[in-house]
Formats: sequence, C-alpha cells, structure tokens
Amino acid sequence: MRPKRTLLLAALALFALAACVTTVSPAHRIVHAERPEARLAVSWIGHASTLVQMDDRFILTDPVLVDTIGSGVSHRKVGVPIDPADLPPLDAVLISHMHYDHLSLDSLSKIEHKVRRLYTPEGGLVYLTNFSFDAVDLARWETVNDRGMEITAVPVKHLGYRYILDQAWMHAFTGYVVRYHGLTVYFPGDTAYDKVDFAETRRRFGHIDLALLPIAPIHPRGWMERVHMDPREALDAFADLGADRMIPIHFDTFFDSLDSPHEARDTLIRLARERGLSDRVTVLAIGEQHVVIPR
Repeated sequence: MRPKRTLLLAALALFALAACVTTVSPAHRIVHAERPEARLAVSWIGHASTLVQMDDRFILTDPVLVDTIGSGVSHRKVGVPIDPADLPPLDAVLISHMHYDHLSLDSLSKIEHKVRRLYTPEGGLVYLTNFSFDAVDLARWETVNDRGMEITAVPVKHLGYRYILDQAWMHAFTGYVVRYHGLTVYFPGDTAYDKVDFAETRRRFGHIDLALLPIAPIHPRGWMERVHMDPREALDAFADLGADRMIPIHFDTFFDSLDSPHEARDTLIRLARERGLSDRVTVLAIGEQHVVIPR
C-alpha cells in the first residue's frame, strides 16, 4: 500500500474513533488557581492547556476549556477540570498554532473578559474573531516586554494551518519562552524533535527553570514523528534545553492517535527512571497542580 494512502486511512480511522469517545469527569478539580505559596507553579488543564503562575503573573497556554473541538468531531477523554470563572486575570494567553486542539475560539469566548493580551505566531491573528482583548503576533525570535515580563517566540517543528486547504500558505506555529523576575519557562505547544532548535534556544536563554514538553501522540510513528515527539524524544529535548524541571503535556486528553491507554505517560515514567531523572520530571494528572519553585 502506498505511504500516502496508508496515512489517509490512518487519519480517517482516527477521526472516526475520536468521534466515539465519551468524556469522563476529571478526578481532580482546580478550585483555587492561585498558589500563594509558589513563585512558579503549574496547573494542568489537559492537552497543551496549562495555567502557569510566575510570582504575580498568570499565563495560560493553548486554552481548550470545552469538551469537544472541531465542531464536535473530537471529544475529550477527560473533562475540563476548571470552571473558566475560577481562572485568575490572565496577563498572557499563548497560542502555539492554529489547530483546533490549540486555538479554541469557543474557549477564548469563555475567558475573553479575563485576558489582558493574547499572543500568536506570525500570521495567526487572521484566525481570531472580534475579541475585546489585545492580541499580537510574534515572528521567530521576536521578544515583547510586557511590564517586565518578556515573551519570546522560539522555533519549533510543526504545522500551522487550520482548515487543511490553507496549509499551502499558512505556517503559523511557534514555541514560547517566558521570563519574569528571574524565572524562565519554555512552552513549545506541539513540536517534533529538532535538536538544532532546542540547542539554539538553550544557547540564547541559558538557564530554563521549567520545560513543558509534549510526549504524544506516538503512533503511527511514521506519521507522527514528523510533527510530534514521543516520550524518549521529549526527554532528549529536555536534555538539549538544559532545563531544570520538566512537566509533560499533550497526552491522555483527546483521542488523537493509536496509542494504548496511558502509553505515553507510562513510557515517560519508565524512561525517566532509567535515565535517573525521576526527581526532575513531574507527571501530573489532568486537574493537578504543582509548585515548581516555592516562595
């Protein structure tokens, strides 16, 4: 069978299976989003959605606060663990790329009044509707200083289109590095493994306190490896970045692959243990919060 035909059949199978998923309630709920005991803390909302607290600033990444995406085509495995009303005022919302599981316009509508400024990769603003918050797009390596908080767009290896037909001209995808009060957080959204990009990010920023790294989808690997890291590659990226701590993201939220249940999570835990990294890699369940650096 031709490779392109194999990929098409795999994609159709994934779409069909994703539409049949039943969303279950999360085992953990985020009621008090702010952690007064923390300088740096992370709440995992699921997939690539995290609430990052850096002292008095709050950054929300790729917010998906609804149970279905893509006009109901894909359902969450685990429901949203936070009521949008319980989110704090958001100093920055980071959108890594335009795919429905990362740019959720319905989710942005739920938090519009809480958002101070939203950031997209270069070209991404054309996909936003008429929201009331400020929004800017950043080119690769461009930095914005927002009242002492520096946000830089950094290179990753992914895809930026939204409607498939726009893939010929739309390449809006990026990672971000956020620095504030001596704290540094790396968020790539989705990315394949690219040692050159990770090493250059490390060279430019030096110390990184926390890397939020995607670890799935894994299978079918021939398809996924072009745009997604698996757990082994995520740990390689962690080393390339020279980050102190890692929290994995982008797993166990949507049915988006042929992975076995919890395969990415369990593989990461095993590999981290084999590499002597268990004390530096913190695996969260959806809705869990973690204080990375206490006050």
